[in-house]
Amino acid sequence: MKKDHILIIGALGQIGTELTIALREIHGEANIFAADIQATGSGPNYLCLDALDHQQLEKVVKEHGINQIYLLAAMLSANGEKDINAAWRLNVQSLMSVLQIAKEQKLDKVFWPSSIAIFGHNAAKHNCRQHARAEPVTVYGISKKAGEHFCNYYFEHYGVDVRSLRFPGLISYTAPPGGGTTDYAVDIYHQAIKNQHYSCFLKEDCCLPMMYMPDAIRAILELMDAPKENITIRTSYNIAGMSFAPCDIAAAIKKHIPDFTMDTQVDFRQAIAQSWPASIDDAQASADWGWKPGYDLQSMTKDMLENLQR
Repeated sequence: MKKDHILIIGALGQIGTELTIALREIHGEANIFAADIQATGSGPNYLCLDALDHQQLEKVVKEHGINQIYLLAAMLSANGEKDINAAWRLNVQSLMSVLQIAKEQKLDKVFWPSSIAIFGHNAAKHNCRQHARAEPVTVYGISKKAGEHFCNYYFEHYGVDVRSLRFPGLISYTAPPGGGTTDYAVDIYHQAIKNQHYSCFLKEDCCLPMMYMPDAIRAILELMDAPKENITIRTSYNIAGMSFAPCDIAAAIKKHIPDFTMDTQVDFRQAIAQSWPASIDDAQASADWGWKPGYDLQSMTKDMLENLQR
């Protein structure tokens, strides 16, 4: 039976760090090629790779017999607003390169993450559905929405088996914040341990969908393992974990660190957050491949604090 040779692009990022570990455990270190633009990466089969260098990417795929690609390289919402041209190039052109190579080299599967940032002010605020109106207000959201359509296009026209999840804010103890609007929900844990205080850039009652990284990694693996005939969404699946506001996460932390305090110093990211839904309906993911989250705010907070303190 042919072994999968998997290329992870953006392997040093928030998702890539933990996904690389998970895929190595499943497929073996020799079959996982972790790539990032940073030359400082290490470990077995680490590759320094610019996601925008189509020729280099194609060379890597051919040389290593790659048959699956996980494209994780992206510029997130807050950083993307600071340089919209760079964000568009990285978020869209890298996907176009991967899809073209997947078509030409007949790759078995491609994974690419989308985001709840595709939704705008006119989408339902609560239980936002799979096919809700999508009018993104950031270049990050615009690029992800365009990417979803390109994924569907390459599946419909060329049969490329590309699969995608619309992630909410992701929370992890293994990687630092990466320039997203939901990054407060990562940094707040670090600051709670270091300083017992956090100044939040969102309003304390700004509720947003979130997901703990172990659930996110499991969702990716389950989606990619699902039979091809079960995948009915070829743009990107809505996926949900939990929804909470800064005041909720502060209260959860105080149960473990009683002296913890939080104030708010609202900045431009509040306007971005207000354009997104407060909760997501992921019934289609549940129906098609059995998705179900495993963590809530309380269990995530306990696990985050224990791991960061360790």
